[in-house]
Amino acid sequence: MAAHLSYGRVNLNLLREAVRRELREFLDKCAGSKAIVWDEYLTGPFGLIAQYSLLKEHEVEKMFTLKGNRLPAADVKNIIFLVRPRLELMDIIAENVLSEDRRGGPTRDFHILFVPRRSLLCEQRLKDLGVLGSITHLEEYSLDLIPFDGDLLSMESESAFKECYLEGDQTSLYHAAKGLMTLQVLYGTIPHIFGKGECARQVANMMVRMKREFTGSQNSVFPVFDNLLLLDRNVDLLTPLATQLTYEGLIDEIYGIQNSYVKLPPEKFAPKKQGGGGGKDLPTEAKKLQLNSAEELYAEIRDKNFNAVGSVLSKKAKIISAAFEERHNAKTVGEIKQFVSQLPHMQAARGSLANHTSIAELIKDVTTSEDFFDKLTVEQEFMSGIDTDKVNNYIEDCIAQKHPLIKVLRLVCLQSVCNSGLKQKVLDYYRREILQTYGFEHILTLNNLEKAGLLKAQTGGRNNYPTIRKTLRLWMDDVNEQNPTDISYVYSGYAPLSVRLAQLLSRPGWRSIEEVLRILPGPHFEERQPLPTGLQKKRQPGENRVTLIFFLGGVTFAEVAALRFLSQLEDGGTEYVIATTKLMNGSSWIEALMENPREARKTSHPG
Repeated sequence: MAAHLSYGRVNLNLLREAVRRELREFLDKCAGSKAIVWDEYLTGPFGLIAQYSLLKEHEVEKMFTLKGNRLPAADVKNIIFLVRPRLELMDIIAENVLSEDRRGGPTRDFHILFVPRRSLLCEQRLKDLGVLGSITHLEEYSLDLIPFDGDLLSMESESAFKECYLEGDQTSLYHAAKGLMTLQVLYGTIPHIFGKGECARQVANMMVRMKREFTGSQNSVFPVFDNLLLLDRNVDLLTPLATQLTYEGLIDEIYGIQNSYVKLPPEKFAPKKQGGGGGKDLPTEAKKLQLNSAEELYAEIRDKNFNAVGSVLSKKAKIISAAFEERHNAKTVGEIKQFVSQLPHMQAARGSLANHTSIAELIKDVTTSEDFFDKLTVEQEFMSGIDTDKVNNYIEDCIAQKHPLIKVLRLVCLQSVCNSGLKQKVLDYYRREILQTYGFEHILTLNNLEKAGLLKAQTGGRNNYPTIRKTLRLWMDDVNEQNPTDISYVYSGYAPLSVRLAQLLSRPGWRSIEEVLRILPGPHFEERQPLPTGLQKKRQPGENRVTLIFFLGGVTFAEVAALRFLSQLEDGGTEYVIATTKLMNGSSWIEALMENPREARKTSHPG
């Protein structure tokens, strides 16, 4: 089920179509039957833009995952390697090509499609391995921004944050700028650019440079977006560390959502057996579900605080069972016909309700546990400024009981961020305890967290967080989770700093918060991109502005929910479309900064 890609006034189908067209053109260049050999990481993102049927139309007969040694046997004329530009993948391709040559048989054409860019280093490696001459077509496929939903785009670059903030590598920023240029070709020049952070500044500079290079072609598309807001993840390190409390956010926290799919424990989804004796044949394979706005019920509950989901589900259950009862009232042929025509939709709604009731039960098992409550209490104390400057008892207990390391690191980093860095003796104590309990190899991970600014000693003895918290109203005591009036409902009290910045930019403007902007890291800026005459917008009374907000370094589902909440406000005045380098949560974020993440997941439990 593909997502409806039209949200408000922006239709992201244009982008999906452009991306598909480029793929079709490449496939048609390789005349004859084809097998695609996938870099495994790309299969998820590709699934969002090109279903298997599209590939089949262009004579793709087989698909394999890229692995060492020989390729599986396939009676095809072309073998296409679809890969990221990584040296280790070139070694595998060379192994595949050389073993095909040794195998003999009919000659094949080999092609490589690099996603999202060609790389001279990779081509040199293929040359050194003696296979560059065997490659017929070697091209790039600029899949920069992938439409995930009607208002959501992601580059799905898992290493973007680490590259930008730890390694000083700007590749992903270049891809972000390229992606924004592609969007402007399709949706018109964005007249206003705002930004906060070092990476935001660099992306804006790259865009200006790219625009200068394309001066020949004047963009004559009427602008869809009024503003672009570029935001560095390190301007708001706090938000992803806190546990998300929206329905979609909790699904991601507990089970992980990958390219809009989630894998769930199967026992809750087993069909109910008559007679109750069916315990033997419980399914063992994870239940895989796609989650997007094409599913009516999910669109309605995904962004709600989890505490507000139960009442929606029970209301829906009553409506659906009443609709099925209607069949007894259908007397005439016409009435029966009408009932039958509605049946597929009703059955889909019933299936959808059953799935989400099961997911909600799974989540509730976690959120009602004592440990989840204890962890949440500590998080909320930190975020509201209570006891952030001393060693925390709960964190000590987690380390002593050897809870998953990622959970411990999230809490310690949260405390550090809410205190503008920890006192030296508190930091030393945590480091010592973590290394003694989890192993000294994690010293590299702690150093990475320090470099990224997530875990550090307080400098100058001053904690700026209370000023930021009060000025931006980041902590709200009275939150209405059922019928929210403020974005703080997504964390039951804490308003995501990133989204508050977007909200204040829209109204009354950033001049009102100059002092806080100076405390937060990186420059803030505003640029204008001139529009050709005739393309300037005349806004109708009551017409919303459309702002594209780009998170450089990742965004959470709770932040997406908060922005959707702002888009839907009656008098909000702004509709948001969200783009990011990666959809992530605190655990996947810290995992990407770890040197040996597999070790840290051992003994993992969702609390």
